[in-house]
Amino acid sequence: MAKETHKSLTENLKKYFGFSTFKGNQEPIIQNVLEGKNTFVLMPTGGGKSLCYQLPALLLGGTAIIISPLIALMKNQVDTMRNFMSEDGVAHFMNSSLNKVQIVKVKEDILSGKTKLLYVAPESLTKDENIQFLRQLKISFYAIDEAHCISEWGHDFRPEYRRIRPIITEIGDAPIMALTATATPKVQHDIQKNLGMLDAQVFKASFNRPNLYYEVRPKVNAEKEIIKYIKNNSGKSGIIYCLSRKKVEELAEQLLINGIKALPYHAGMDAATRSGNQDKFLMEEADVIVATIAFGMGIDKPDVRYVIHYDIPKSLEGYYQETGRAGRDGGEGNCITFYSYKDIQKLEKFMQGKPVAEQEIGKQLLLETVAYAESALCRRKLLLHYFGEAYTVENCETCDNCRHPKSQFEGDHYLVTLLGAIIELQEKFKGEHVANFLTGNADSAIKSYKHHRLEMFGTGDEKDARFWSMVIRQALVAGLIQKEIENYGLLKLTPKGHEFLEDPYSILLTQDHEYGEEDDDAEMNLAGKSSTVDDELFEILKDLRKKISKQKNLPPFVIFQDTSLEDMCIQYPVTMNEMQNIAGVGAGKAQRYGKEFIDVIRVYVEEKEIIRPQDMVVKSVVNKSGLKVYIIQAIDRQIALEDICEAKNLDIPELLTEIEAIVNSGTKLNLDYYINQVLDEDRRDEIYAYYKDDAETESIEDALKVLGEDDFSEEDVRLMRVKFISELGN
Repeated sequence: MAKETHKSLTENLKKYFGFSTFKGNQEPIIQNVLEGKNTFVLMPTGGGKSLCYQLPALLLGGTAIIISPLIALMKNQVDTMRNFMSEDGVAHFMNSSLNKVQIVKVKEDILSGKTKLLYVAPESLTKDENIQFLRQLKISFYAIDEAHCISEWGHDFRPEYRRIRPIITEIGDAPIMALTATATPKVQHDIQKNLGMLDAQVFKASFNRPNLYYEVRPKVNAEKEIIKYIKNNSGKSGIIYCLSRKKVEELAEQLLINGIKALPYHAGMDAATRSGNQDKFLMEEADVIVATIAFGMGIDKPDVRYVIHYDIPKSLEGYYQETGRAGRDGGEGNCITFYSYKDIQKLEKFMQGKPVAEQEIGKQLLLETVAYAESALCRRKLLLHYFGEAYTVENCETCDNCRHPKSQFEGDHYLVTLLGAIIELQEKFKGEHVANFLTGNADSAIKSYKHHRLEMFGTGDEKDARFWSMVIRQALVAGLIQKEIENYGLLKLTPKGHEFLEDPYSILLTQDHEYGEEDDDAEMNLAGKSSTVDDELFEILKDLRKKISKQKNLPPFVIFQDTSLEDMCIQYPVTMNEMQNIAGVGAGKAQRYGKEFIDVIRVYVEEKEIIRPQDMVVKSVVNKSGLKVYIIQAIDRQIALEDICEAKNLDIPELLTEIEAIVNSGTKLNLDYYINQVLDEDRRDEIYAYYKDDAETESIEDALKVLGEDDFSEEDVRLMRVKFISELGN
């Protein structure tokens, strides 16, 4: 097709999509496709990649084949295109979700010339019947979306993507367009080489997202930190990424019991629950989604205000993709990652047993992630350098390292030593080998190459390998060395590096972070109380409880137990959510009695100018929460307590303790079906009357002294106390 004028392209953009102007590189990209040239598009999410193949597909004769990895994404794209056009047949998809009748209809539309865009999954493309069908068509061009899936070095490698080129040749050659939102120079080269399009015109948008704030924190008390952060950003939408499905479930439950509207999302859930949770997040019925990396492809929620990585991702591409879901509307977007080297070791263990080549790639990608996490250089500069983009601003002001810079030291001497060592090793080795060579660590690799006999071996032994790894990273960012693309990771000097070696000049280096290790017990001790009870407030709350108990004609302990009042005098709850975080206070009890206590505490806090503890005692997920649910359901079904004990391997006193905890936190339980069997009416009335009229505390011992230990058992009294609190207190 002849080159279109700017005016005619803009008119078509307005006609089909309603936009008056193109975004970024869209116009030259579309022009390149219309001229029948191979095109490589590297454009971060939100830059408008889809339009780059949608508009030329509508303008060119024939049908464009769009190869896409996700069925859900295809459906969304087809629906979007149909909304723009008057004719449904303009866009179709062919994948495993279609039945035979639907496939016939799709093929009819395509053969009639109605269909301008046909979305195909790579798996469907390989089927012989589809290849034979597509050979009949006039194909305008092939667009390979999510093209990073081609590269083993990409963050989402799909083996079936490697077979696209031979299939295209079999169907019939046409111009190729490859599109991706994340690709390092290595991945870009891989994609172009695999698709046979090294001649392609490359269009690369900036990877810089200036509105995002990047921060890496040591993974100590991570769950507590996350809860504190979310509570300080109440009502904002956020995503939390975890590596395992188990952690997703646990963390979502932990957030829920701390009054945060959170939902889990992972590939192990059934499709209906998973898509239901995603919809609730999109519709703002939930504030937080806790997910594995299965969540996010095609999620176009513009106002995600934070993305938290509970576990460090396996690659910086994955990290960029996931953090990129924050602040798509250009507003606030905080990206917080919790880092512990133990997590890196876990990821290395997961790789064992995989093919050696895959392990080597995985290890190299992990090293890049470690470098990013531990470095004290500007995070934006590191991230953009990884994607082959220079960031020249001295201080980005939107990452933790720029806001809290570490001290610098003169690095010219170390850089000269490093560059000299790389040359002596003939520029044929990776960073780890160079660091070992400089520190004098004669490991098996050093000995096998006889490098321990070279002149520079051990010349940097006053520093450790970690230090030299840091110098290598900063030399890369400074442009003195580069990693070879074909044999990824081999260190070579750049022309700038050779110049520096001939005439060294002052370069300041920044010491890396030393991140503390996670305390294995830290997460378990979140509910431990280190604060002391505010005695003055305790007396005020006791008086309030007594006043309410007289109004309601109930013993004080039915309103709130002493342990709950004590916790209020540590936490100072001033909202209903905070009240529900108090020991022994559930949602029901907070609603029934909480308001008056909250009002008194709020006035007290203001008058005394008390600074409330920001790191609130976090409610731990009791590992018996499943047991509590089982007990509530079993009592609803009127199952005998002995049978519940047998099913859950408990004795009656243990079961009663669980039942008391359920009732004390505000849940109603009806035990009449059991109590009526084990206690006659007179004895029931006597215990009930004691608690209603005489009891000053909830103490069983006090009750037995009054009622007579020979006449009543501890079990009898506990059962009736549960009935009393459940009926009158809840």
